[in-house]
Amino acid sequence: MNLPHRVKMVEVGPRDGLQNEQHPISVQTRVQLIDLLSDSGLPVIEAGSFVSPKWVPQMASSEEVLAGVQRRSGVIYSALTPNMVGYERAREAGADEVAVFGAASESFTRKNINCSIEESLARFRPLVQQAKADGIPVRGYVSCVLGCPYEGEIRAEKVAEVSRALLDMGCYEISLGDTIGVGTPEKARYMIETVAQQVPLEKLAVHFHDTYGQALANIYAALQVGIAVVDSAVAGLGGCPYARGSSGNVASEDVLYMLDGLGIHTGVDLGKLALAGNFISQALGRESGSRVARAISGECGKVVGD
Repeated sequence: MNLPHRVKMVEVGPRDGLQNEQHPISVQTRVQLIDLLSDSGLPVIEAGSFVSPKWVPQMASSEEVLAGVQRRSGVIYSALTPNMVGYERAREAGADEVAVFGAASESFTRKNINCSIEESLARFRPLVQQAKADGIPVRGYVSCVLGCPYEGEIRAEKVAEVSRALLDMGCYEISLGDTIGVGTPEKARYMIETVAQQVPLEKLAVHFHDTYGQALANIYAALQVGIAVVDSAVAGLGGCPYARGSSGNVASEDVLYMLDGLGIHTGVDLGKLALAGNFISQALGRESGSRVARAISGECGKVVGD
């Protein structure tokens, strides 16, 4: 079986996972979460987002969060930066890496930022150029790669086109996001193979939401075609406001358990990762969204039998 020997796990819980929470989350809690995640051995942690607090109040004070974390050698602390103002804030705060966020759906792009896909990409170009001049790597996200809440199914060729544009402007890695979690393994495989005709596989990552319970199966399909970078959120944090019943990102603990079982090296400690997930779940007042974490904690109950 053609599986990668090593996978880079990109932890998006502190940003993508927390940004949709209804109640305020303190800087102290966010910092403690990131420190626990750092201690687990994760190589990349998306620590915050430098967007207007008016639009995403949970990501306010990302400067304070980055200032408060105990940075560990070898860990990259990244931040989402939708525009030049956000980029400059992230740079001043000491983000190791920044990310820009595009979409493969015209309707999604217009409803969210009131412009076309091409116009959205044009906004990113000066940001990426400045980051390159500053020596800061830029990661590109493409959302709605397997479905859109407004358009339905998205053509894989359109995903490839947007991904190639992000690569050409200078993004070192492109994360393909199933924003509403509607993808299935064969559709995911076909989409990735189509994008790989425009963007080298080693520059691609996958980002699956688990709305329909397909995320792990989709990740396995991605591994089989050569993907070696996987985004996930501890405790399954997050969710998409456009998908009824969305259960958020695939849980990092569940991804790691599968990767460990496949003999794929990550450098991440499952016990410490589950500890981080349990911490933030308790802080949010609910049980972890990770089945693996619940099993480790004995929260699944005992089997009735002899």
